[in-house]
Amino acid sequence: MLPVMKISLPCPDCARALLNLPRNAGRGAIWVYRHTLSPLVGYNCRHLPSCSVYGDEAIGRYGLWAGGWMTLARLLRCQPWGTSGIDNVPQQLPAGARWYLPWRYARWRGVNDGTP
Repeated sequence: MLPVMKISLPCPDCARALLNLPRNAGRGAIWVYRHTLSPLVGYNCRHLPSCSVYGDEAIGRYGLWAGGWMTLARLLRCQPWGTSGIDNVPQQLPAGARWYLPWRYARWRGVNDGTP
């Protein structure tokens, strides 16, 4: 009788970790900013939650590509002539958002306007 060889499949946790690598790298960059540069600059965000919390949540929820575009739009709105107020990460991606139309992921003007 031939010996039975066990073939081990790649662990699902390893595959999940590789798929989440870009997302975790983006969140890691935000973590480094929060603990190094942010204390030196001070708390100056015009929105609630702060831009770094918004970016961490957006990237954590939607990934580096979509969440990164949302974060970029938020950072561009957070300037002296920009918006201010409560601005949460949307619960759903906008209807017209596609990976090849990345600017549609973000809200470029205003704050929570009532749309999800």
